[in-house]
Amino acid sequence: MKYKTLRSIIRFVTNIIAEVEIVGMEKLPKGNVILAANHLGRLDTAILLYALDREDIIMPVADKYKHHPLFGAIGKAVDAIWLNRSEADYSALKEILIRMQKGGLLVIAPEGTRSKTAAMNEGKMGVAFLASKSGYPVIPVALTGTEDSLVLKNLKRFRRTKFKAVASNPFFIEIPQGKGREQAMRVATDEIMCQIGSELPESYRGFYKDHPRLKEIVMQKGYAYK
Repeated sequence: MKYKTLRSIIRFVTNIIAEVEIVGMEKLPKGNVILAANHLGRLDTAILLYALDREDIIMPVADKYKHHPLFGAIGKAVDAIWLNRSEADYSALKEILIRMQKGGLLVIAPEGTRSKTAAMNEGKMGVAFLASKSGYPVIPVALTGTEDSLVLKNLKRFRRTKFKAVASNPFFIEIPQGKGREQAMRVATDEIMCQIGSELPESYRGFYKDHPRLKEIVMQKGYAYK
């Protein structure tokens, strides 16, 4: 199935089962960029593809979905990089970097896997590494409403779910070589996650709920911190 066809189907179905609100996607640069989002449920990918009008997408997808009737089709349509999440998949990481060198839009979840509680887990350092290595800017995107349990509950009641995606401003990540590199990677990862968390309701902030940087960003944006 061609990507344009699949995206049309995704938009059609999504509009039936959900009310979708997209905020800030005009901040998405036309060139190379990393779109980093929190990972709530299986429909996270659908809402991001719903919002994007680009075909140069680079997307790592867990290989357990390779033969899934829906998510396997999405993966094939976007020429996904199938990722083995049971181990450190260096071959997949290498393939991501090769694709990024050719240019495009990387769509990725720093947490690596879905949250079981809808609240953010600690981010892994892979996205910070990819950003520093490629020179791509990072756009944090906060997703709400796509958690599996909520969607399933509303479907059973024939109710539409409110999906929302909020993009923050892009920023670049530079990681120094040598001593202190790992710490710098952790700081950069926390920055990405706190930027995402600043646009999430408090109940979604999870691991980063009390992070000083998250509180600082929320105050800078003029939001009331609870």
